[in-house]
Amino acid sequence: MNAMRGASAYARVGVETGVMSASPHQLIVMLFDGAQAALRAARLHMQQGNIMEKGKSISKAIDIVNNGLAAGLDRERGGEIAERLGSLYDYVVRLLLQANLHNDEQRLDEAARLLEDIGSAWREIAVQARS
Repeated sequence: MNAMRGASAYARVGVETGVMSASPHQLIVMLFDGAQAALRAARLHMQQGNIMEKGKSISKAIDIVNNGLAAGLDRERGGEIAERLGSLYDYVVRLLLQANLHNDEQRLDEAARLLEDIGSAWREIAVQARS
């Protein structure tokens, strides 16, 4: 049990160190990666009929989209792009709520595809920023 606790603490420190040393672009990419991981877990739980864990995973993805990605938008300086991203994030959250409510894997997949499209653009920005 102590080894598990130690491994968990080590992983947490690794994540915290990664966050503290990340650029703003890298932080956004980390949010997209976290949302995708939560959606993969939700899909597995949905397929296995594990309703409670599916709900937790979808809630985690919604939290990342609302309190990470959408909350990070600068609507003043971001102009139309920020507005469109905000609308897209709202749509993704609605898809996820419907996926959870109806055990709808197609809506889950659509949300994951949309997040992947946006996330890949951010990954590209992060790569260019390092160059």
